[in-house]
Amino acid sequence: MTRLLVAGAGLIGSRHIAHILAQPHLTLAGVIDPDPAVRAKFDAPAFASIDAVDVAADGIVLATPSDLHADHAEQSAARGWHMLIEKPVASAMEQADRIIAAARAAEVRTLVGHHRRYHPKVRALKDLLCGGAIGPPVLASLIWALKKPDAYFDVSWRAGVQGSPVLINLVHEVDLLRFLFGTITHVSGFGSRNVRGKENIESGGVTLGFSGGQVATIAFSDATPSPWAFEAGTGENPNIAITAQDHLRIIGTAGAVEFPSLTVWSGANDWSQSPSPVVYPAEGEAPLIVQLNHFADVIAGRDEPLVDAEEGRKNLEHTLKIERVLAESAE
Repeated sequence: MTRLLVAGAGLIGSRHIAHILAQPHLTLAGVIDPDPAVRAKFDAPAFASIDAVDVAADGIVLATPSDLHADHAEQSAARGWHMLIEKPVASAMEQADRIIAAARAAEVRTLVGHHRRYHPKVRALKDLLCGGAIGPPVLASLIWALKKPDAYFDVSWRAGVQGSPVLINLVHEVDLLRFLFGTITHVSGFGSRNVRGKENIESGGVTLGFSGGQVATIAFSDATPSPWAFEAGTGENPNIAITAQDHLRIIGTAGAVEFPSLTVWSGANDWSQSPSPVVYPAEGEAPLIVQLNHFADVIAGRDEPLVDAEEGRKNLEHTLKIERVLAESAE
């Protein structure tokens, strides 16, 4: 039985809590949140801070605001708890370095919550690319465009710089594309604040170049009610309506694939021929559940972290660079 604490019982933290309670081999050791009304929602030991925890635990899920991750990771490491840290791993590079250093010093393991890598359709997409279904990938085109409700920004940290969709949402797309294509070598783009007129970049376009020569574009906005986004297409987030529309297209030298439908187009030698589609199935458990089970295996030493703090640091580095490029273009 793996005993897990959850720090931060907001949108994602409450989902972790529900999944822990539903898994027979996991135990919810306690919930940590500064708000007593939030703590009262759960039938588990409740604490206002990490320092106040007085129960035994094997690991902790840090679902607190990103700029608190380093402080909370240092406290958790000092208690000897292995850590599943929600994405992004931190809000600044020096904070990510503090997390890595604290984990090494305490000899505890880290896992960062880039849960899309566990999605059965993502794993199937990776297998299709590695298996040569479309030949060597050349281009990728991705859209992440959803409208967050006004109440989403009532939480103070989301109304500020940390509420940028780049750090909250695009960091997932960066990790997905890195998982598929490898090392990012180029970042360029343009950002806009034209809808809400707030401090945060809310919309933009990004071009990424990879060491293998692939080029990927990302068009994004958190101010537009479109049907195209990972969550809307896959239905993996209960807070977001399902559209079942593809939001990612990858083109290779021998065909193309649409995601999440996993529709592979092939059979054309040039533009005089029409490619034919084949849809590939992919089934499996919800990625957050698979990630928690993996975390339990990491804690027990049965598996290596799929995305540790050092890998999460790489995603943060590229995402912060995107944020800087977009902010400079919008000035």
